[in-house]
Amino acid sequence: MALGPRKGELLALRWDDVDLDGGSLRVHRTVQRLGQGVGLVSGSPKTQRSRRTMPLPRVSASALREHRARQDEERSTAGGAWTDLGLVFSTTKGTVIEPRDLNRLFDQQIAAAGVRRIRFHDLRHTCATLLLAQGVSPRVVIEMLGHTQLSMTTDLYGHVMPTALRSAADAMDGALGA
Repeated sequence: MALGPRKGELLALRWDDVDLDGGSLRVHRTVQRLGQGVGLVSGSPKTQRSRRTMPLPRVSASALREHRARQDEERSTAGGAWTDLGLVFSTTKGTVIEPRDLNRLFDQQIAAAGVRRIRFHDLRHTCATLLLAQGVSPRVVIEMLGHTQLSMTTDLYGHVMPTALRSAADAMDGALGA
């Protein structure tokens, strides 16, 4: 997704967290697998900064509308076997997707596309890198990613910063009439 959510945030996302008309998405829960027989658990993100509302890019809103239509077809096909948890991303029966299954599906999609393999989490890194390369302020990027410290973002994505620095220097030339 174009907003760089964590896997657990994505798997816990519900339709009532998404405002397609208003163009926003609210992250306030997560899903994770706990070991020792505990299984899948849903809960709040571990930090306050991880709980966030973000503007939804139009391209994402459009993709989510299409996804919702496909999910409605799955619901109809499943009939009484559908478990309505209101999840944006669910199994074909409406239940929570197992995080490892998401990884396997992602790997299958990569193989089918014939592109270099990346981890699912690398989508988050790609989001941050693209935002920084477009000149978005690191402060805004940390808000979108739900990072707790600016240094976390700049340490991870510092390789993009020289381009932003060049843009800043060019902007100063424009401001000073050079």
